[in-house]
Amino acid sequence: MTKLTINQYAAKKIRQGISVLEPRDFPDQSSIEGFADLYFKQRWLSTAYFSRQNKGIGWAVQSTDFLALLTSAKAKRQPYYQDETTTAFRVFNQDGDGFGGMTIDIYGDYALFSWYNAFIYTLKADILAAFEQVFPEVLGVYEKVRFDSKLPISSHIAGQLAADKFLILENGVAYQVFLNDGLMTGIFLDQHEVRGALLDGLAAGKKVLNLFSYTAAFSVAAALGGAESTVSVDLAKRSRDLSQAHFQANHLSLETNHCHVMDVFDYVKYAARKHLTFDLIVIDPPSFARNKKMNFSVAKDYHHLIAEVLPLLNRYGKIIASTNHARLSRAAFLAELSKGFGRQDFEIIEEFRLPTDFATNPADPQSDYLKVFVLEVS
Repeated sequence: MTKLTINQYAAKKIRQGISVLEPRDFPDQSSIEGFADLYFKQRWLSTAYFSRQNKGIGWAVQSTDFLALLTSAKAKRQPYYQDETTTAFRVFNQDGDGFGGMTIDIYGDYALFSWYNAFIYTLKADILAAFEQVFPEVLGVYEKVRFDSKLPISSHIAGQLAADKFLILENGVAYQVFLNDGLMTGIFLDQHEVRGALLDGLAAGKKVLNLFSYTAAFSVAAALGGAESTVSVDLAKRSRDLSQAHFQANHLSLETNHCHVMDVFDYVKYAARKHLTFDLIVIDPPSFARNKKMNFSVAKDYHHLIAEVLPLLNRYGKIIASTNHARLSRAAFLAELSKGFGRQDFEIIEEFRLPTDFATNPADPQSDYLKVFVLEVS
């Protein structure tokens, strides 16, 4: 294994427990690909590996024993295995489970690996062998390749094939998922506590607007939680069919749960012209988006969304404001929200971060990337 002497700045971060290796911390190591032992003043600090990805240039890791890492990760998720109403959750989450660069999700009888850099992909055979020992109940395995390569983005890699689309449960709600069709799966598992709140009364009796709705999972939870009606808006052409499949799987009427394929800002203008109002508005945009009219960045443009939807909100209405932008801090996100509210008073009545299956690295705030606020307008 390569032996690498590191500078004081990098040593301090690793001692603090931060796992992500940044280019500025290793300016002379751009050619390294693979494992290295990191030393500072001739003292060993950590084993790490280098491989460029969208998040730094590698990771300091707790262990290279994948059997031990996966066994520990599975033990943490025992409450999920004991919950018969939920069959989809994360069982390995990067540095939260001791080894950055990969995640593993369970979807019913199947597992989905996501690989975030080229080096960890070369370890796939060893990781899969360990996984099959720790998770013998899994019938089939799929993967998503989330780094630049000529590899297929999505593939079946072991065991039985799943149906092209099949149902999983979350808090007793059925959602249709797919594992071998691009990078998406039909649901974002990190939001299951927010959907749980909608199911448990947050949406009861309310008219709900769900913006950037993807497959309308928030709307389905709201409808089952007693919402009077839901409107789901997303620009993706396939969103309507995928959303309606969720409603139909839960025997929900499409007469009171509407799906619109259009630009969110265009819908907001349309709703204002038609004097449509809502009691609860969900805003969960991608961190970055682009269409023919504009570029959107959560860090710079979220306040525009808030300002645009406020006229659609009934008195004492609520906004669920969400972002998964890892580099946008909680404080910076709140500042962006406050900018959008302007002089309008609001109160934070509930806050969500990542659920427990999405184990985080407590030393690194970016590891706990999800930030969701339920805001009530007075």
